[in-house]
Amino acid sequence: MPRFSIIVPCFKVQGFLRECLDSVLEQSYRDIEVIAVDDRSPDGCGAILDEYAARDPRVTALHLPENVGLGRARNAGTPHATGDYLFFLDSDDTLTPGALRALADRLDATGDPDVLVFDYARTYWWGGTRRNALAQVLAERDDPFTAEEFPEILDLLMVVWNKVYRRDFVGKNGFEFPPGYYEDTPWTFPVMLSAERIATLDRICLHYRQRRQGNILSTTSRKHFDVHDQYERVFAFVDSRPALAGWRPYLHRKFGEHCLDILAKPDRLPPADKGEFFRRTAELFRAHRPEGAEVPRELRVLEGGYTAYRVGARARRAARELARQGGRVRTAAGVRARRAATALPARRSPDPRLVLYSAFSHRGVLGDPGAVYHKAREIAPQLRGVWVVRDAETAAALPEGVEHVLLDSPEYRRLAARAGFLVNNVNWPGGLVKRPGSVHVHTHQGTPLKYMAADLLDRPGARFGVDVPQMLRRADRWDYSLVANEHSELVWERAYPCHFTSVRTGSPRNDVLVRPPAGRAEEVRARLGVPEGHIVVLYAPTRREYRRGGHVDRIDLARFAADLGEGHTLVVRLHPSLATGPARGMGLSDLHRRGVLVDATDEPHVEDVMLASDVLVTDYSALMFDYAHLDRPIVVHADDWASYAATRGTYFDITAEPPGHVSRSYRELAWLLASGNWRDEESGRLRAAFRQRFCTFDDGRAAERVVRTLLLGESWPVPDAMVPGPRPSVDGDVLAAT
Repeated sequence: MPRFSIIVPCFKVQGFLRECLDSVLEQSYRDIEVIAVDDRSPDGCGAILDEYAARDPRVTALHLPENVGLGRARNAGTPHATGDYLFFLDSDDTLTPGALRALADRLDATGDPDVLVFDYARTYWWGGTRRNALAQVLAERDDPFTAEEFPEILDLLMVVWNKVYRRDFVGKNGFEFPPGYYEDTPWTFPVMLSAERIATLDRICLHYRQRRQGNILSTTSRKHFDVHDQYERVFAFVDSRPALAGWRPYLHRKFGEHCLDILAKPDRLPPADKGEFFRRTAELFRAHRPEGAEVPRELRVLEGGYTAYRVGARARRAARELARQGGRVRTAAGVRARRAATALPARRSPDPRLVLYSAFSHRGVLGDPGAVYHKAREIAPQLRGVWVVRDAETAAALPEGVEHVLLDSPEYRRLAARAGFLVNNVNWPGGLVKRPGSVHVHTHQGTPLKYMAADLLDRPGARFGVDVPQMLRRADRWDYSLVANEHSELVWERAYPCHFTSVRTGSPRNDVLVRPPAGRAEEVRARLGVPEGHIVVLYAPTRREYRRGGHVDRIDLARFAADLGEGHTLVVRLHPSLATGPARGMGLSDLHRRGVLVDATDEPHVEDVMLASDVLVTDYSALMFDYAHLDRPIVVHADDWASYAATRGTYFDITAEPPGHVSRSYRELAWLLASGNWRDEESGRLRAAFRQRFCTFDDGRAAERVVRTLLLGESWPVPDAMVPGPRPSVDGDVLAAT
């Protein structure tokens, strides 16, 4: 008996069907059966199903004699299912890699619940991806529950395909799909209200395709009147089970909201039928209103007539348009006012004791600016350091005692006009005008491997969404550009053809890597929950410009963690630009919650994560240049190097001049880690050559060098080159003790 019976109804989807079936059959988890139902499709769906059934015994192709619609096609496949769980997959959607394994593991962990609800992401025909906006609901409960115990679960999209169902539970209750549009409604509500044990999986297991054309529910038709019959079925189900009577007010509200949403959509109902749809909705809304139930304000329109509804709808549209126009006017006026304020002649010269800091688009006391700030507080307390942060939430998370202002506030504009120094690792906003006498120090964000700024002009794919001319206009404000090695110096002067002076200071944020504080590594490992004595493998992938959104799963993280074996902890840190997108929902958050690995993406200081690790596995992340200061092994996983280099552009071939061993496939990567060759003599030789080239200006005193020479104007020897030797063992360097 297979674990999953995946039922795939097919009708006029020949362009998407192969991708759907491949996403299922190529899963690493293979204990499945696929029941594909040809709903008398007039295109090539039937032939495609027969082809897959002939070559894979897990596939059964059913051909219906007549077209019966999506719901009844699912019903036709259900009696053929023999698996523990039913999975109704629409034939234009796809499973994400590792989805079935994650579902099976979660079912085992929760003791085979009646229903398991998982996450999804919408994938748009133009290439965009957007995660379910209510994904956080899936992370709020660890143990199984009922809808009564956790009603928030019903706030999720009430569709059939974001859940798997225990087959015995479905059979016992006789659940089946009715004909017509919105067939998911009279299935999902009864199922969720009847389930005695519901579990959740905080992982994107399905890509929900948003087609440009062909979506049934976006077809203008009277078939949308079916929604009334579907809710009638839901109310009848609740009436047949007195124990569910308490859900009637909730379902009554959902009915009204759903119907008004359909009515508001411009592409659903024929214009001539909208009045009839409204009147039918209002009639049923009155008929099913529970005794004594209060009607929410937004639904009271259903107590009036269609004319009043139309007048109100026009008024709401006009108000929204007025607000948009007003917003544009206010925005333009605000920009003019800010520019005028900062462009006014200074009554006084800039204050040489006032330093304005920002890092990573105003996200807090981080990176090189953060290291300079802390050193200035230590050795130059006469300097007033103020941080620019993006919002009140970021401000609340700042360390105690850090003076700050909110971006675009009046106080920010006042300080920007008065500051003697402005220190940042990202360009300041365009509205900030450089005042005569002020000094702008740009720290950058590490050593560049991939093309930057002006070098992107012949890479249209890599510069998508990047305004290079504007970037250079903002860089025209720089006075000093900090560099960590000769490579960076040459690249920054080429990529930013502006009037600044390169300063060989080293990278201030790397001081802690060159001279690690005693006990810091152990402290971080304890905070991350790393067992004592474990070898910590840090995996830090970068983004890909050849994929919209930047995220590409290059490694099955669950498999990687398992292959590392006992005595190892896998720590994953995503690129900051991927931290809030779908990437973490593709399994990382779930694996972290289950203790399979550690997700360190939210750790504010990446230097701490590096200190806590024993080996870095990366692809093309600039993190490798920083990590080299630790003189610990680095493995470059370059299975898509040709694609990456061709699309983004790189200043040199990292696979030819690597900081350690290079793997070209997952098999090679796993072998390197399992065999111990990741830290062999050749690894050390490659790392030494890499350090000699890219760690030349870092001596652990970069922050002090910046403060004394640039902020205080003192004399300080600037190195031509400092070739680093082997790093001595330090307290907390676990690798040195192994």
